[in-house]
Amino acid sequence: MWMLHSATMLPAFLLLFFMGTSSRFSEAMSRDEKNKLRNQVLEMFDHAYQNYMDHAYPADELMPLTCRGRVRGLEPSRGDVDDALGKFSLTLIDTLDTLALLNKTAEFEEAVRRVVTDVRLDNDIVVSVFETNIRVLGGLLGGHSMAVMLKESGRMVWYQDELLHMAKDLGLRLLPAFNTSSGLPYPRVNLRFGVRGPETRTGTETDTCTACAGTIILEFAALSRFTGDPTFEAHARRALDFLWEKRQRNSNLVGTTINIHSGEWVRRDSGVGAGIDSYYEYLMKAYILLGDEQFLQRFNTHYASIMKYISQPPLLLDVHIHKPLLPARTWMDSLLAFFPGLQVLKGDIRPAIETHEMLYQVTKKHNFLPEAFTTDFRVHWAQHPLRPEFAESTYFLYKATRDPYYLEVGRTILENLNRFARVPCGFAAMKDVRTGSHEDRMDSFFLAEMFKYLFLLFAEEEDLPFNVEDYIFTTEAHLLPLSLSTASNSQAPTLVNNMAGEELDDSNFEWTCPNTRLLFPDPAFPRNLREPIRSAVDKSCPRPTTHREPGMGHPPLRAQDFMANNPEHLELLRRMGVSLIHLKDGRVQLVQHATQAVSAVAAEDGMRFMQEMMELSSQQQKEQLPPRAVQIVSHPFFGRVVLTAGPAQFGMDLYKSSSGVRGFVTVAEPYNGCSVLSNGEIVAGRIALLQRGQCMFAEKARHIQKAGAIGGIVIDDNEGSSSDTAPLFQMAGDGRNTDDVTLPLLFLFYKEGNILLEALKEYREVEVLLSDKARDRVGAEEEDCSTEEKDHTSPASSEPVDQSQVTTQEQTTDDSVVGQESVQPAEGLGSYDPVDVGEEPAVDGDYSSQSVDSLMADWQEDLEAFKQMEKDEL
Repeated sequence: MWMLHSATMLPAFLLLFFMGTSSRFSEAMSRDEKNKLRNQVLEMFDHAYQNYMDHAYPADELMPLTCRGRVRGLEPSRGDVDDALGKFSLTLIDTLDTLALLNKTAEFEEAVRRVVTDVRLDNDIVVSVFETNIRVLGGLLGGHSMAVMLKESGRMVWYQDELLHMAKDLGLRLLPAFNTSSGLPYPRVNLRFGVRGPETRTGTETDTCTACAGTIILEFAALSRFTGDPTFEAHARRALDFLWEKRQRNSNLVGTTINIHSGEWVRRDSGVGAGIDSYYEYLMKAYILLGDEQFLQRFNTHYASIMKYISQPPLLLDVHIHKPLLPARTWMDSLLAFFPGLQVLKGDIRPAIETHEMLYQVTKKHNFLPEAFTTDFRVHWAQHPLRPEFAESTYFLYKATRDPYYLEVGRTILENLNRFARVPCGFAAMKDVRTGSHEDRMDSFFLAEMFKYLFLLFAEEEDLPFNVEDYIFTTEAHLLPLSLSTASNSQAPTLVNNMAGEELDDSNFEWTCPNTRLLFPDPAFPRNLREPIRSAVDKSCPRPTTHREPGMGHPPLRAQDFMANNPEHLELLRRMGVSLIHLKDGRVQLVQHATQAVSAVAAEDGMRFMQEMMELSSQQQKEQLPPRAVQIVSHPFFGRVVLTAGPAQFGMDLYKSSSGVRGFVTVAEPYNGCSVLSNGEIVAGRIALLQRGQCMFAEKARHIQKAGAIGGIVIDDNEGSSSDTAPLFQMAGDGRNTDDVTLPLLFLFYKEGNILLEALKEYREVEVLLSDKARDRVGAEEEDCSTEEKDHTSPASSEPVDQSQVTTQEQTTDDSVVGQESVQPAEGLGSYDPVDVGEEPAVDGDYSSQSVDSLMADWQEDLEAFKQMEKDEL
């Protein structure tokens, strides 16, 4: 019999978790092999942490591709994701208790001294209440817990609760956010000025996510019980009470976004992923930490509804709270990967095994969990910011079953991190799991969580500096002592019994977890659960169907035939009242003035032409070429730096090349590549670097091909542009037949291009690989199974315009404006990448059919969900 947490609970309840004999389920891993993997975790942590300290500290986070710190305000804004940054050395604080757990006592002591000496919490900066609570307040409290533990063992005798004092200071700075009629916090707060007044630059928001308001109780209750000040715990309880009161009473589910003033649900979709996830987690863990049975009652009520409506083993699909039998979407986000671990704490092992296995098979297909994936396990959003949730669930399942299978899962996680994410200055997030391209970010949660769970997975009990069963993990994996359950907060809060008057079945209140030995009498049973799921994922990569162009009438000029540099086409457009506006970034905008057409018939033709452009765009949005990769393979990079590149609609199709094109790079002269090269003898046999602008992309390709180049890379001339903050471009032809262009041409934004140019400046000889995705530096690649069709061919030169930038806006005059300004796609929505067509047009218009309206509604829902997931890091 094994007790998951120490018996500091109320006597009425012991959370028991029984160990089965499932070590026989798979071939056991030797102790030497586990030690080897444990040491590998330590080496990887050192690589990440030391590079942060060497290149980024005291900045909040490390930018591992450019080897420098990310300072808010000095880097291009990434939107809501930057709200986690508060100029308070975020990564160092988030890593404190990781250092202690990994037996790095000297480094921990030094880190505590740095935090106490260097970190300021009174910066005039607006931060996320949710992120600051789980990362910074949680990090300070976890660090304090570790410091107290070490002091009691005779080390760090100088420590006088400095981290706790900082934690209380931060807690007081977060409290103004809770000054609402509902008790739900504002999503953001100014650390110096609070939420009221013009100097705060916040306090006008009306909505927050359920997880944002419901993931406060562990940190605030711990702060109250450490300090004896009940204020913090009382505010967190009030927020949880309000969320419980606002649940949908028939389904017992909560929505994703709620109005903090009225309590109305803004988004009524419900799941266990982004926007809600840690609300459920904190109900269960608040009971474990605080011993208040009300939290367990609420969790069990929600959990029964989750298993009734959302769980479709092995899938977890969002539903509508008022119509829970109606699915809300056909894809899942990666944040739900924490849920099998929570099910382990609940004691519901079978669905935990099934969902975890589904996630593992998706991971094996794409090397990492895509940020979102469809019900047939294809990529929906291609990023992976090195999230730890899958590793977390792997650890908890191993802890529950002792099945060596989960050690092998952990080995896979380690290998993929080293093979695909490791770069010279740390570990870089994946920009696109399909290509292996990187993003210049290493979030603090990577050090706070990933290495904790992986270390615990492979460590033996004697490897740990303390008994982890005496602590509970927060959602950021910070360690809070269970002894807090008996600590006084100086004033017992008045609890609102929102269960009063309700008929609740006794089955809602399960007091112990089941004995896994009785649950799985057959040692092979977990393996039998996994096998059909593995087969289902293996067989679920259908190719998308070919989309035929809809027939929308036949105006004098067809949209698919239009060429921006064809004088006859321009004249036809003029007669239809359609003109071109050249944008600063090299693209053009189509604008129709119906009153300027030469006749009513011509005006009608113009409207039909613009509508056809819209329909063609909606078709081509489904036929986007996937991004390509530029992988630096020479010393000292050795393939570890992968840059996201935009493809061309002409030239060699790298998607059909098994090996890509590999060669040394050199700068073309002239750099714009718009005339015969003067350094042709140097370019011959190499990959030419070119600057965007002054001529068509196909013309650049022909000049370097004539000089003997084997490939080309066009670098954006718009200083500051980056694939981190802008959708990728595709390069179209010039309206002529481009079959003569046989070399590959790729596009890099300014930031990624500058990384390549700086490498060339420093090392002189830089070799790169141009390919459809990053190549495995060790050997074999996993089969790719993404939303992109494997049989893609480059569009014919008669289609030089990709209309994927089409958006719709309300028509209020006789003029129709078609352009780029009304909607900007969100980073990472792969199906909506815009296209750089050089001097070719991007269009927008009001000629929306029902299908276009439906498309844009779906896109807006995806965009909101993506933004929400960026807010809700856990």
